[in-house]
Amino acid sequence: MFNSSKKKTPLKAKEKGEMPYAKAGISFKEWRDTKPKTNKWRNLRWGVLIAVNLLFMVSYLLGLSLLEGSLSGSRAFGFYLMDTYNALQVMTISIFDGYFWALTMNFWIGFFTILTLSILGGRTYCSWVCPYHLLAEFAEKLHDYFVKKKKIKEHSYNIYLRFVFWIGFLLIALFTKNIVFEDINPIGIISRSLIYGPSIALLWIFALLLFEIAYSKRFWCRYACPVGATWAITGQAALLDIKFDLDKCAHCRDCQDVCLVPHELWFVQKGKATQETHFTGSDCTRCGLCVDVCYGDALKFTVKGMDKIL
Repeated sequence: MFNSSKKKTPLKAKEKGEMPYAKAGISFKEWRDTKPKTNKWRNLRWGVLIAVNLLFMVSYLLGLSLLEGSLSGSRAFGFYLMDTYNALQVMTISIFDGYFWALTMNFWIGFFTILTLSILGGRTYCSWVCPYHLLAEFAEKLHDYFVKKKKIKEHSYNIYLRFVFWIGFLLIALFTKNIVFEDINPIGIISRSLIYGPSIALLWIFALLLFEIAYSKRFWCRYACPVGATWAITGQAALLDIKFDLDKCAHCRDCQDVCLVPHELWFVQKGKATQETHFTGSDCTRCGLCVDVCYGDALKFTVKGMDKIL
């Protein structure tokens, strides 16, 4: 998303003799089989996501001041954290109601802390912390299974649709003087249900997952979620990224098949890359699935600029 390198003239497509397996003097299948299958980054990510959400639960159940509140707003060891989109809604209301300058120091600490994390790590929050993301991954597998069996058809939308929701919920907050979005925010609903106990709002989560399984996979994350859209906006210059090396790529596109936001890996298609090295855009959730599946290590996690320092 918002990737200027996509507008450049593509490089000449590689000939068969320029493929990494041809350079190694072996067939594609032999080259592919040299790398053992691994789910290293997926397993690590799931572990972190579950651990963070469990820490909220344990802190509440045992009365510990470790991680209080929920993913909508919390305190970590007494340090305030505020969801960026919720904070934007509060600021929108406060500006027009005349109490913007009365917002507390804790509010600003919480807002700028999360804002800084998003600037450094991009949309990492979506795949490494958000509990709905994990449920949507399993729903996606079911959706793909039914598509493969020709039981249902795939339906996709313009990825910029979520900015309509992003603006829309800000306007609703302005006119109602309430953070209405939080009432249907899957992140907040699941987080509060895990910590304080289930509520009737979980029916909305069930309906949303059912829609994604039967009609449009990952609809909420890709096309509707204003929280993810906010992280994509603030993570434009994120330091943590996925680096692509064209010379190591055989254009099998297995990475794009497993990618949660496949439009971010547009450059892996043969004849599409516009430079020898690419970085994923701000929509990338740094989930690591593409890194796990890449046979030639053409995709790797990187911290931009670190190679110039070391």
